Amino acid sequence: MLIKLQRILLVCSLLLPIFNSYAANEDNYRLGPGDVINIKVYGEEDLSMELLINNSGKIDYPYLGRLSVSGATSQELKQTIQTGLKGDYLIQPKVAVNIVQYRQIFINGEVENPGGYAYQPGLTIEKAIALAGGFTERASKTNINLSSGANNSLVSKATLNSKIQAGDIIVVKASFF
Repeated sequence: MLIKLQRILLVCSLLLPIFNSYAANEDNYRLGPGDVINIKVYGEEDLSMELLINNSGKIDYPYLGRLSVSGATSQELKQTIQTGLKGDYLIQPKVAVNIVQYRQIFINGEVENPGGYAYQPGLTIEKAIALAGGFTERASKTNINLSSGANNSLVSKATLNSKIQAGDIIVVKASFF
């Protein structure tokens, strides 16, 4: 019981700086398939909704049809929706776009609990490994591969301080010594 509590406290202490920089990093975050966004048009309940970005990187939005949002920031999407609704549909639309849930990162190999985990802005490989319960006894702390979520065929060596993005895949290799 005490060990579980210590792990929870460790994970919380590692994630605290992430939450503090959350708002600043969200402005630079690029949307992609698997993200869940909330679009709010003030005074227009029918146009306010929560949407999952589909595998093709698109959403269906009333009056504007299918919008390609993959690669856009939430601010860019806000501007697209505001511009699209202005004039024919609304005089002066006020729109807000927020990210409700980021797409996952994946941690495989020599970690206690491999699998998918929620991405948060500012996440490093070290913090992601803490989310996965830490290294196993056989883990190599220097032989870690990172596959970019944008291009999963591109595999690079990474360090514990390497920053990761949503959709990235981390593989911790085994150590032979």
